[in-house]
Amino acid sequence: MTAEQANIIPQTLVGISFPDTFRAQEFLTAVTRLKANGSLVLEDAVIVVKDDDGKTVVRETIDPQPGRSAMTGGMWTGLFGLLLGGPVGWAAGAAIGAGAGALTAKVVDLGISDEWVAWFRDAVKPGTATVAILASQIVQDHLVAEVERFAGAELVYANFDAEMLRRLSDALDE
Repeated sequence: MTAEQANIIPQTLVGISFPDTFRAQEFLTAVTRLKANGSLVLEDAVIVVKDDDGKTVVRETIDPQPGRSAMTGGMWTGLFGLLLGGPVGWAAGAAIGAGAGALTAKVVDLGISDEWVAWFRDAVKPGTATVAILASQIVQDHLVAEVERFAGAELVYANFDAEMLRRLSDALDE
């Protein structure tokens, strides 16, 4: 086992909070760069934004969205219905497909579980944006080096060992 391989962390969930959405988006871009460089395998990412009034907006990168799934399902089953039953088949197929697509999007949960998304939604302070990433095969040194660029952000959650938590906290100047 090489030193680089010994420095790899299995699947973990990390949440870092930023004072604004632009900094959060910049961090997500940095994580995507780590993925492109082979420094981690990004399995999911979620941005949770809470305005000053406490209203939250969640943007997930992996889970299907109900509106898009309904439109796609309606389009494909409508086309299939048109081929089999003409205009009436198209209308019936589109309606059934849209309903099935929307229902599937609500039931399917890929990546970060809905329970963890809800936890982050509650944990985020008003006026901040939090990026939660689910990743595996993380090269510790590369992640810490990237996080150092975001000093002042707050580590909300991470299921790392104590040493890695200390390194991340130091990198964020907490």
